[in-house]
Amino acid sequence: MSINMVLTGCCVTLLMAACDTDNATSSSDITAGDPGTAIYLSSCTMCHGRDGNLGMSGAKDLTQSTLTQEEMVAIVTHGKGGMASFEKMLSTKEIGEVVDHIRTLHTVK
Repeated sequence: MSINMVLTGCCVTLLMAACDTDNATSSSDITAGDPGTAIYLSSCTMCHGRDGNLGMSGAKDLTQSTLTQEEMVAIVTHGKGGMASFEKMLSTKEIGEVVDHIRTLHTVK
Protein backbone atom coordinates (compact mmCIF):
# COMPACT_ATOMS: atom_id res chain seq x y z
CA MET A 1 0.00 0.00 0.00
CA SER A 2 1.42 3.37 -0.93
CA ILE A 3 2.12 6.02 1.66
CA ASN A 4 -0.31 8.38 -0.11
CA MET A 5 -3.16 5.89 0.35
CA VAL A 6 -2.30 5.43 4.02
CA LEU A 7 -2.12 9.18 4.63
CA THR A 8 -5.39 9.75 2.76
CA GLY A 9 -7.09 7.06 4.83
CA CYS A 10 -5.78 8.59 8.05
CA CYS A 11 -6.96 12.07 7.05
CA VAL A 12 -10.45 10.81 6.17
CA THR A 13 -10.67 8.94 9.47
CA LEU A 14 -9.52 11.99 11.41
CA LEU A 15 -12.07 14.19 9.68
CA MET A 16 -14.86 11.73 10.41
CA ALA A 17 -13.80 11.46 14.04
CA ALA A 18 -13.62 15.24 14.37
CA CYS A 19 -17.26 15.48 13.33
CA ASP A 20 -18.33 13.02 16.03
CA THR A 21 -18.74 15.16 19.14
CA ASP A 22 -19.67 12.16 21.35
CA ASN A 23 -16.20 10.72 20.79
CA ALA A 24 -14.21 13.94 20.47
CA THR A 25 -10.94 14.13 22.32
CA SER A 26 -9.68 17.45 23.62
CA SER A 27 -6.02 18.14 24.22
CA SER A 28 -6.70 18.35 27.96
CA ASP A 29 -8.19 14.82 27.84
CA ILE A 30 -5.08 13.47 26.14
CA THR A 31 -2.69 14.90 28.69
CA ALA A 32 -4.79 13.87 31.69
CA GLY A 33 -4.51 10.49 33.38
CA ASP A 34 -2.08 7.68 32.94
CA PRO A 35 0.10 7.16 29.85
CA GLY A 36 -2.06 4.27 28.57
CA THR A 37 -5.14 6.48 28.62
CA ALA A 38 -3.30 9.24 26.76
CA ILE A 39 -2.12 6.80 24.09
CA TYR A 40 -5.61 5.30 23.77
CA LEU A 41 -7.23 8.73 23.43
CA SER A 42 -4.76 9.88 20.80
CA SER A 43 -4.43 6.66 18.79
CA CYS A 44 -7.49 4.46 19.28
CA THR A 45 -10.59 6.62 19.69
CA MET A 46 -10.92 7.27 15.96
CA CYS A 47 -12.12 3.70 15.46
CA HIS A 48 -12.91 2.35 18.94
CA GLY A 49 -14.34 5.54 20.49
CA ARG A 50 -13.67 6.96 23.96
CA ASP A 51 -15.63 4.17 25.63
CA GLY A 52 -14.35 1.38 23.39
CA ASN A 53 -17.62 0.64 21.62
CA LEU A 54 -17.75 2.99 18.60
CA GLY A 55 -17.12 0.28 15.99
CA MET A 56 -15.89 2.64 13.26
CA SER A 57 -14.44 0.87 10.21
CA GLY A 58 -15.22 -2.54 11.70
CA ALA A 59 -13.34 -1.92 14.96
CA LYS A 60 -14.18 -4.45 17.66
CA ASP A 61 -16.22 -3.48 20.72
CA LEU A 62 -13.57 -3.38 23.42
CA THR A 63 -16.18 -3.33 26.19
CA GLN A 64 -17.21 -6.85 25.20
CA SER A 65 -13.75 -8.33 24.58
CA THR A 66 -12.91 -11.65 26.18
CA LEU A 67 -9.29 -11.59 25.01
CA THR A 68 -6.51 -12.16 27.51
CA GLN A 69 -3.97 -9.43 28.18
CA GLU A 70 -1.40 -11.37 26.14
CA GLU A 71 -3.80 -11.65 23.18
CA MET A 72 -4.50 -7.92 23.32
CA VAL A 73 -0.79 -7.11 23.41
CA ALA A 74 -0.27 -9.30 20.34
CA ILE A 75 -3.08 -7.57 18.42
CA VAL A 76 -1.91 -4.05 19.31
CA THR A 77 1.66 -5.02 18.45
CA HIS A 78 1.04 -6.86 15.17
CA GLY A 79 -2.40 -5.63 14.10
CA LYS A 80 -5.26 -7.86 12.97
CA GLY A 81 -7.80 -7.59 10.17
CA GLY A 82 -8.25 -3.88 9.45
CA MET A 83 -6.31 -2.78 12.53
CA ALA A 84 -2.80 -1.51 11.89
CA SER A 85 0.26 -2.72 13.77
CA PHE A 86 1.62 -0.36 16.41
CA GLU A 87 4.93 -2.25 16.72
CA LYS A 88 6.93 0.55 15.08
CA MET A 89 4.97 3.42 16.67
CA LEU A 90 4.85 2.38 20.33
CA SER A 91 7.39 0.81 22.67
CA THR A 92 6.65 -2.49 24.40
CA LYS A 93 6.00 -0.53 27.59
CA GLU A 94 3.56 1.83 25.85
CA ILE A 95 1.70 -1.09 24.28
CA GLY A 96 1.36 -2.63 27.75
CA GLU A 97 0.07 0.67 29.13
CA VAL A 98 -2.57 1.08 26.42
CA VAL A 99 -3.68 -2.54 26.90
CA ASP A 100 -4.00 -1.86 30.64
CA HIS A 101 -6.31 1.05 29.79
CA ILE A 102 -8.32 -1.03 27.30
CA ARG A 103 -8.92 -3.65 29.99
CA THR A 104 -10.58 -0.96 32.15
CA LEU A 105 -13.22 -0.51 29.43
CA HIS A 106 -14.60 -4.04 29.85
CA THR A 107 -18.19 -4.44 30.86
CA VAL A 108 -18.06 -8.25 30.58
CA LYS A 109 -17.67 -9.99 33.94
